[in-house]
Amino acid sequence: MGGINSRGMDFDQDPGLAAVLQYLIRSGQVHIVSSDHEDSDEEYAANSQPPRITSPPNTSRLDRSEISLATKQACGLVENRSGPTNVSVTSMIQKRALGPGFSAGQKCRITSSFLPNKMYQVAKYNSKAFCGSYSKDGRFFLTASQDRCLRLYHTHNGNFLEFKKISARDVGWSILDTAFSPDGNYIVYSSWSECLYLCPVYGDSSNQESLSLCPEDRRFCIFSLVFSSDGREILGGANDGFLYVYDRECHQRALRIEGHDDDVNTVAFADNTSQILYSAGDDGLCKVWDRRTLSETDPHPVGVLAGHMDGITYIDPRGDGRHLVTNSKDQTIKLWDVRAFSDENAEQNTRKAVTNQNWDYRWQRVPKRLHRARNMLEGDTSIMTYRGHSVLQTLIRCHFSPAATTGQRYIYTGCASGRVIIYDVLTGRIVSSLSGHRGCVRDVSWHPFRQEIVSTSWDGAIASWRYAGKSSMDNSDSEEESDTESPPRTLRRSQRIAAQRAKHTAACTLIDIHN
Repeated sequence: MGGINSRGMDFDQDPGLAAVLQYLIRSGQVHIVSSDHEDSDEEYAANSQPPRITSPPNTSRLDRSEISLATKQACGLVENRSGPTNVSVTSMIQKRALGPGFSAGQKCRITSSFLPNKMYQVAKYNSKAFCGSYSKDGRFFLTASQDRCLRLYHTHNGNFLEFKKISARDVGWSILDTAFSPDGNYIVYSSWSECLYLCPVYGDSSNQESLSLCPEDRRFCIFSLVFSSDGREILGGANDGFLYVYDRECHQRALRIEGHDDDVNTVAFADNTSQILYSAGDDGLCKVWDRRTLSETDPHPVGVLAGHMDGITYIDPRGDGRHLVTNSKDQTIKLWDVRAFSDENAEQNTRKAVTNQNWDYRWQRVPKRLHRARNMLEGDTSIMTYRGHSVLQTLIRCHFSPAATTGQRYIYTGCASGRVIIYDVLTGRIVSSLSGHRGCVRDVSWHPFRQEIVSTSWDGAIASWRYAGKSSMDNSDSEEESDTESPPRTLRRSQRIAAQRAKHTAACTLIDIHN
């Protein structure tokens, strides 16, 4: 869940807050942990250190899957026509000058050689930044922070110019999620409030429409929200375990579906049809629903995906209606195929594993048993499991990389240690670890048409990551690199010239690909 962190409060300033704390302790929502227990290194792993990978990823299921072949084709590793696939990028560029243009797969293969590796600070706030995402066309970037403000940036040519600053209404704790409408003309945001708020991108930002969800609980929050593809409906997941559907044309709540036993942390539509939707939360289960058969009186999912050992923080669909990834407090990302649902036994195993967790990810350290866990739960139907990032403090998000520039070859995620982690979908290995933030990276967003990732962190910084040549690897590490630092070497003149030429060629190649 994305609840209130009591360490951020000053009870000496307001004695009334002490009564609130006592209530939270009695209700079980807050647990007091002794300093001896908190400082013990026997049971818990350090927060600030990323988990060490001790064994290679198991790709046996992935290698036999449909998504493996589809990804290889999309990113140019397998051509539909017969011919060599191990051609160097230089050879591809030379052939481009003599023959037809690059195929979509070839473009993705080339641009994948220039993954973002250098940090450029876009903005710095005086409070925690919670959300940051590009619009569908990449023209705007939207942020939301704990200072109760949404900021909209125009991103033409990679420059971030503040277009609008919006003061949010009825904010409790923080703004927790935002979304662009499909036409790009509206944004919606949620907080600890019974209402969502809809704002125009253009025009008067004070003209905000409240969308009441009419919950039954007084303490209510939508943790995750998303527009349907036609923009008519807004789907939300709440702390009361229910899914909410708001109809914008009727100006009222359309559905309230009992979905999970605990907080619903994340919701998503499977594809542009908006007929299949996903939900997941603190019960560790990802449920698949059919919008056409949703009923408040008979709320049954069409299937369940079980295999995580702790709560799920985020879902990102691949967009093909079949595959999705889930990020979890068990410190893993899992890749799923919705055509392979889990059985009831697997569902019970997940419930049992989640129930046996006796730690709170918001302020405690990760139990070492989660880092050491390598065996899958019985009945786990996931295709692949990705390890190497930390999920602590908040609902950290993960995504597939864009189809246009990478063929969706990568999964990228925020990390509690202040990093952006990029996994190779096909191998399960970390291909890049981008360090630079001093606080938890909660949200990450890859530009739909440029090799640029923006990270949103609790240190208040909004950072843009771009490729700046192989010499700019000070912020980037991969799993294959050594942990020990080698002494600096002075390049000879010929090597320096070669490096400069390579950097110039890379820049020209990226320009040529997108022209």
